[in-house]
Amino acid sequence: MFHRRRATMAAFLLPAIAVYALFILYPLFKGVYLSFTDSVGGPISHFVGTDQYKAMADDPQVSAALWHTVLYAVVVVVVQNGLGLLFASMLFRRPRVRKALNVVLLTPTLISPLMAAFIWSYLFAPNGGLNALLDGVGLGALKHVWLGDPSTALYSVATVNIWMFTGYSCAIFLASYMSMPTELLEAAALDGASGWRRFRSIEWPLLAPALTVNVTLSLIGSLKVFEFPLVLTNGGPAGATDTLTLLVYRNIFGGGKFAYGVALAVLLLVTVVVLSSATNSLLRLRERRV
Repeated sequence: MFHRRRATMAAFLLPAIAVYALFILYPLFKGVYLSFTDSVGGPISHFVGTDQYKAMADDPQVSAALWHTVLYAVVVVVVQNGLGLLFASMLFRRPRVRKALNVVLLTPTLISPLMAAFIWSYLFAPNGGLNALLDGVGLGALKHVWLGDPSTALYSVATVNIWMFTGYSCAIFLASYMSMPTELLEAAALDGASGWRRFRSIEWPLLAPALTVNVTLSLIGSLKVFEFPLVLTNGGPAGATDTLTLLVYRNIFGGGKFAYGVALAVLLLVTVVVLSSATNSLLRLRERRV
């Protein structure tokens, strides 16, 4: 009887396992294999060992793109989750405006990333909306070529990412706020805990699971960002916004270096898995301690 049940369960799982192996595992292992060849995208290729990875180690574009990718992710994770937490805290304390502002914060996520990038390319233009706004409020001295200056281009691109996904972070933090025991919050109020003390001693520890989810999701999303730097700067100026995804795209589809581009994709995959796994493990450990 027991063996029959196991055989039945295996029969139900087999289609799902087959689909997963065909569409996830096979492309993954095929890609890793191609990164050890000299393939140009056709059926003929030769095994060249670690030549592609040695070329990557000597390529200054790759080290610069890796740095830009990590810096971009750090900026997005810190600012996006900081703003999300701030908005969630404000909305939790103001139930009358919660629904309206929650919808407003989530509205940017309804726009496609490509459309959002095109809209912000106008706003960041030298004669665009942002500089016109600064002029209008008497801050014309702060006008800038936001996407044309290497010192501000990467942060300007990150701004679009933050604008688009802060609503997600806010919604997750707010859901965690709403699940907090009201008895605990009322007892804290009776003991005189309010403001920063209440946030640090009670709310912040209870928000630990939401923080883990938000940081992990935003980290993964920002490490593999593609649309925003492609549309806004295409890696410029002077490579200041080149990310690993842009290098993968250029080498596979525009540079005729298919195997090299695949090796870059493997590097990106390893970077995402290592950084997100390490961050998630540290945050899970923190959850158990608080």
